[in-house]
Amino acid sequence: MSQDFLSSFREVKEALDSIYNDVSAMNNSVQNMTSRLQATKTQTRHLIEQTNKLQAESEKLTLQQEVAGAFLRSFQLSPSEQTTLRGGSRDTPITSQFFIALERVQNIHTNCRTLMQSGHQTAALDIMEQMALYQESALERLYRWTQTHCRNIESPETSELLAKAMECLQDRPVLFKYVLDEYCTSRRSVLVRAFIDALTQGGPGGTPKPIEMHAHDPKRYVGDMLAWLHQFIPGEKENLLTLLKGCQKLDVSEHIQQTLSNITEGVCHPLRVRMEQILTFEVGPIVLYGVTNLARFYKQVIVQVVGTSLLESTLIDLEKLCYQTFLLTLESQVKRELSEKAEAPPSDLSPSPQVSQLINLLKEVLAVATMNQGRQHDIVQVN
Repeated sequence: MSQDFLSSFREVKEALDSIYNDVSAMNNSVQNMTSRLQATKTQTRHLIEQTNKLQAESEKLTLQQEVAGAFLRSFQLSPSEQTTLRGGSRDTPITSQFFIALERVQNIHTNCRTLMQSGHQTAALDIMEQMALYQESALERLYRWTQTHCRNIESPETSELLAKAMECLQDRPVLFKYVLDEYCTSRRSVLVRAFIDALTQGGPGGTPKPIEMHAHDPKRYVGDMLAWLHQFIPGEKENLLTLLKGCQKLDVSEHIQQTLSNITEGVCHPLRVRMEQILTFEVGPIVLYGVTNLARFYKQVIVQVVGTSLLESTLIDLEKLCYQTFLLTLESQVKRELSEKAEAPPSDLSPSPQVSQLINLLKEVLAVATMNQGRQHDIVQVN
């Protein structure tokens, strides 16, 4: 019996030893896993620290990149803006984008003063120098384009761009003057050509007819020439107002007056030649007085547009010449009538034919004189 008990107990002991060994093995495995987990935790903590550090540096670099990008956008031109200012070729047209880019150059140049005040003098000076080069190059290109296209001021497609160009060039007096000189030359040629065409060819399709078709009628001939100038010249002034409407830094009225004076110089010679030729014809004093009044009237209205100019001097000279010719012709006719053999007065004592003719002549002169502003002076001269 004892033997059986020992045998059974041995089996129990062996089973317990087996369990113990298994538990010991499991304990060793757990300890091993715990050690590995602790090592992994230590490595993970280091990795997290490294990740956080790299993330902070990334955010810092991103912020620096954004600041640098904002700086470049604020103080540098984009490649497209540089191309717009330079132009792809010599024939590249000026568009509204050009003026936007040029204005941006001017704004950057101005903003550099703020940059200098913040302590970045070196960067500010470098940028200002760069913008000055861009600006000079752009204005030179703008000057060449404006000088070429200023003759097309009547074109709606170019008039706004030309006005903007002159606004930009007003800060460069020499370039501004050169453009106006070119404009004067071009428009003077246009005005003279149009005046000669009106005299010799008439309007489109022959309507109205050429003014010189009425050369046999001095009053109409002179009146049509002066009326044409009175109609055409205000258009030139409107063109100048359009061209210089953005030039707020200059005395535009002075430039307009001087430019308009230069433009109208071209018509002075053909006008003078034709009016002087009319005065060489055998024309009666009444017709000559009518021509004088036309010259006087249109001188007053045209001078209101062009101001002091060669055209004003020409019109004043022509008015005086017409008036002097009228007085000489009137005096000559009166002397001729009085020098003829006087006839005996009729039995009813009415005026003789010579006296009647002179009275009628005086009535016609006085009738014309009542319709002009210088009638008082003229009546005194006639009397």
